[in-house]
Amino acid sequence: MSDLITARGLAKRYGGRRVLDHVDFRLAPGEIVTIVGPNGSGKSTLLRLLAGAETASAGSISRMPGLRLGYVPQKLHVDPTLPLTARRFLDLPHRADPAAARAALLRVGLEDGVEKTQMSDLSGGQFQRVLLARALLQDPHVLMLDEATQGLDQPGSAAFYRLIEDLRRDLGCAVLMVSHELHVVMSASDRVICLNGHVCCEGAPEHVSSAPEYRALFGSGTQGALALYRHDHDHHHDHAHDHDHAHDHGHHGAH
Repeated sequence: MSDLITARGLAKRYGGRRVLDHVDFRLAPGEIVTIVGPNGSGKSTLLRLLAGAETASAGSISRMPGLRLGYVPQKLHVDPTLPLTARRFLDLPHRADPAAARAALLRVGLEDGVEKTQMSDLSGGQFQRVLLARALLQDPHVLMLDEATQGLDQPGSAAFYRLIEDLRRDLGCAVLMVSHELHVVMSASDRVICLNGHVCCEGAPEHVSSAPEYRALFGSGTQGALALYRHDHDHHHDHAHDHDHAHDHGHHGAH
């Protein structure tokens, strides 16, 4: 089966500032790909280019004909004075089928009653799940998430990532996510792309974790952000430096 999205030689400049240069990318059906990299490395820019929200300065992007994208943004500010319930939010920009909207909210684990809650009154986790429900209304071939767990606590992040993995399994969609929590998503990822204006390295998580380019960016040994990846079934951690998100991922098998 052909790739859903293919990019070759992508470059992006803002004025005289080069954000991305010579980036090649591909996404296969059903694949989970995680993009990691330091702040300012071009992760969100790459996601927007692939989604068609921005235009590349150079290079080419091809998408499968009829490709449907579900996009969960990094941040979305809703004015607290704006009367907007979770259910009404799902109607933006086009009115959603009531049954489909309700099914989407239930699918992302939101209980009855949330649909009548004001967006400004939702918890961080509820807010992100409403954004995810809206993305699911597109019946996407690709679910794109831009640091979707930023601001959530450890249990909230772990639960959200478990939900994403369940959705991939049940819906068969590909998942492309930008992550700032490197070790949380690694065990669920088929492929990891380490980005710093260009692709430093990519491959299976265990390959990337041992790559010199990765270690140069993120450190090595127990200080490396991938240190917890190999502890999927070992709950005895001694990494004072790392956040123990992996505790909540004990059911994931290593690849």
